[in-house]
Amino acid sequence: MEVICLETEAFYNLVDEVVKRLRDDDGGEQDKWIQMDDAMKMLGIKSKTTLQKLRDEGRIRFAQPQKKIILYDRDSILQYLEDHAQETF
Repeated sequence: MEVICLETEAFYNLVDEVVKRLRDDDGGEQDKWIQMDDAMKMLGIKSKTTLQKLRDEGRIRFAQPQKKIILYDRDSILQYLEDHAQETF
């Protein structure tokens, strides 16, 4: 096993740089169109039928680029959640 010694300041600079890079990678722009599993997770539902009902009633936007592929608009899901949020006292 090899031991690497760093001065305290160099160690903290290294940690700051790693954290900054991780935030930059995670903070990237998210996809506008998401798959069914992600949509269900965002909505907090477990039923595909409920998701289909929201889609059929026009409550959330979707795209169907191929017969068996349905993608959901992340922004419309967030708007749906915002519209149904309850204000606190």
